[in-house]
Amino acid sequence: MKGMRKTFSQKPADVTREWFLVDASEAPLGRMAVVVADKLSGKSKITFTPHVDGGDYVVVINAGKVMTTGDKERSKSYHHHSGYIGGLRSLRLEEVKEKQPERIVIEAVKGMLPKNKLVDGRLARLKVFASEEHAHTAQTPKKLEIK
Repeated sequence: MKGMRKTFSQKPADVTREWFLVDASEAPLGRMAVVVADKLSGKSKITFTPHVDGGDYVVVINAGKVMTTGDKERSKSYHHHSGYIGGLRSLRLEEVKEKQPERIVIEAVKGMLPKNKLVDGRLARLKVFASEEHAHTAQTPKKLEIK
């Protein structure tokens, strides 16, 4: 079997991470979440290996101005249960946007990521800010355009 190529498998020590900046006010929530989840998981890299967390850091700004389509402002709801009987709490999207706009983006991206052992590390690299200012200018993130 001369000339056979071996399958590339990335090692955790070989991972190089970049920083990307995404403006949440430029595209609808779902489209933006797909792009962010792709960068966090590293699927856009040629060195992608499913069992190695090789993704990048993503900074999302303007979470308070996130765009949604249709009637989601009033019809979409976020649920939280305390664990006690009658402990279900529900808030509509417009209420969450006023109180915790970062939660909208985090929940959308979390839903796009695969449910496995790597999800916690990937979500830890997601930095979400409600306004234009962010604390990661020293990392010089690249602007990521969403189509």
